[in-house]
Amino acid sequence: MSGGEKSLTDIVMSKVCEFCPVCMHARYHQKGIVYDFVKKVESGTCPFCMAYERLHGKKAHEKRE
Repeated sequence: MSGGEKSLTDIVMSKVCEFCPVCMHARYHQKGIVYDFVKKVESGTCPFCMAYERLHGKKAHEKRE
């Protein structure tokens, strides 16, 4: 897969992260236990958070604009 190409798998997995209640809470509130949890898990544990980062260029806990 080249740099600009987005796979269907990444798109679908990223959608799971977008609607994940834990990640949504972390993106909205930007503080607390849930925020800290998402920051630790997204880096190498959660495949949905990793797909979200590949697709959007932002971490799962970062606020969307």
